[in-house]
Amino acid sequence: MFNFSFQKRIIMIKKFREVFGKTDDVLREYSMVLVMALLAAISTIYYINYDYNGREYAFFYVKFGLVASLGISVTYALKMLSQRIGKEILLQLIGIFFLLFFYFLLPLKEKEFTEVYAFLLIPTFILSHLLVSFIPFLGKKLELNFWQYNKNLFINIFLTAVFTGVLTGGIMLAILAVDQLFDFNFNGRYYSYTFSFLSIFGSCFIFLLFNEKGLFYLEKNGDYPVILKFFTQYILVPLLLIYSVILYFYSAKILINWELPRGWVSYLILAYSVVGILAILLVHPLKQDSTKSWVKIFSKIFYYTLAPLIILLFVAIFTRILEYGYTEPRFFVLIIALWLTTVVLYFIFIPKQTIKFVPISLFVFGLFSLMFPYLNTFSVAKRSQKSELLKTLSHKKILENGKINFEKKISGEDADEITDKFNFLAKRNETDFLLSILPSEPKKKFEKHLADNNFWGFRSIRSEFTNVSYKTKGDHFQNYRNTRLTSKSQSLDISEYRLLVKANNYETIRFVLDNNKFELEAERGPIDSKFTLLYNEEEINLFSDLEQLFKNAPLDGEQIVENLTIIKKVGKYELKIMFDSLLRTSSPNEKDEYMINSESIIILIK
Repeated sequence: MFNFSFQKRIIMIKKFREVFGKTDDVLREYSMVLVMALLAAISTIYYINYDYNGREYAFFYVKFGLVASLGISVTYALKMLSQRIGKEILLQLIGIFFLLFFYFLLPLKEKEFTEVYAFLLIPTFILSHLLVSFIPFLGKKLELNFWQYNKNLFINIFLTAVFTGVLTGGIMLAILAVDQLFDFNFNGRYYSYTFSFLSIFGSCFIFLLFNEKGLFYLEKNGDYPVILKFFTQYILVPLLLIYSVILYFYSAKILINWELPRGWVSYLILAYSVVGILAILLVHPLKQDSTKSWVKIFSKIFYYTLAPLIILLFVAIFTRILEYGYTEPRFFVLIIALWLTTVVLYFIFIPKQTIKFVPISLFVFGLFSLMFPYLNTFSVAKRSQKSELLKTLSHKKILENGKINFEKKISGEDADEITDKFNFLAKRNETDFLLSILPSEPKKKFEKHLADNNFWGFRSIRSEFTNVSYKTKGDHFQNYRNTRLTSKSQSLDISEYRLLVKANNYETIRFVLDNNKFELEAERGPIDSKFTLLYNEEEINLFSDLEQLFKNAPLDGEQIVENLTIIKKVGKYELKIMFDSLLRTSSPNEKDEYMINSESIIILIK
């Protein structure tokens, strides 16, 4: 009995040593990767915990967390390379310098962080993961090792997702149980902290545990997993058949009706391509097995079936580009189409093929789209939209002597299109070009916006057009009138008030007073029946108060009033919300729309 218990203790001690031994290996081998994961997790937690009065720091945590998250894949890729060629310290220093460069590439202020940076961040994250997939095998003829390495990474990612999900859910449930059973009344943010830490740092640590010693463990030969064959043969291939039937029937419809393809078809073709290439890569080792004839047949015919669809893809892409010009998403779709063409030609015509060509070629095309001078996605999109804007202004005959004539009659659709292009170019720092085509008065107004670092002000270019008409159902035009209210008052009496809060327009205003949370949602664009003030959990609609300010205003033109103020009692407080300027657009058969086009919004509280 004693010997049996002693043996059990010995086995348990060995198990603990084995687990902690792996932990020690992970901490030693992947210290930089774990540091990046820890920094990303801490940044996310600090962002969740930011004080409403300290919002300027919130963007720092977002920016730092994004760069640290990118650092996870970058440092892991360099670690894999160092396990192949050595020089680990040098490679990690290169990684750190790259991350510092990327950090300073991002804007300093939240208002400058537009969707343009999403078109930089998302491809960069994808490229960093592609780098992991091939960098240890550059210049190495290790086809099977390359496949085993990526297969093991693929499986480890799946297992990490399962383990992390179970661990995170279990710990959050344990916190909930303690909270409910012992009446601790935990702050709800504790659940967010737990989820953030475990989903970022926890998942990274679990993934590294699966990696064992790294590259040489991941690339070693092993039995082909039956689950991959099942997944490919009974899930991916049937999906491909469904996609191909839909796409070929749609192609027949286009030829019969002789019509241009819809833009949405591009995404279905891309989905078909990605699923097919993934399926071929997953079953690659089975091509050498004579008993797996379906793999050879499938691998041969897939690229031939893809060739006609790529032609359809190009037609769909250029239909949009020729009509509306290049934007970043359209340029990326074009780059992917060129990459797919390259892959198809490679696997059809090149006798000695390597599957490494797939990730390496995609990485090269992606790098080209982000970094190549003059032809990168950002340069092409800006040049294209500038050209489209000038073409629209000239075609509609509202460009006179190089300046926009805002008094010329214009349709609502054209005014919206011009506004969209102004907004697009302003976000991409083409403000000098935009100012150069504005007459003196609007130019002064927008120069003031820029002096306040408020390029969102270019959105209000729509309100500068004074002779706008809209099409009705009968294809006739109806008058479209703008009423602008401007506050005369330039001074504030704050003697009776306890707190003053100021924010630029298009920003959500948040502040805390006596542990009470206030939030005013200033809409970006027309306000349609909802202008919301949140007081703790209570939602207060100020739309009727905003509407009331226009009660005695003329139907068209500008009116200067003594002040533009909404006074509202909320709980034990009185709020005085002050605007510089408001706009109402109206037409005989349409509902009036309102827009806050103030440079700033001020709230006084007593």
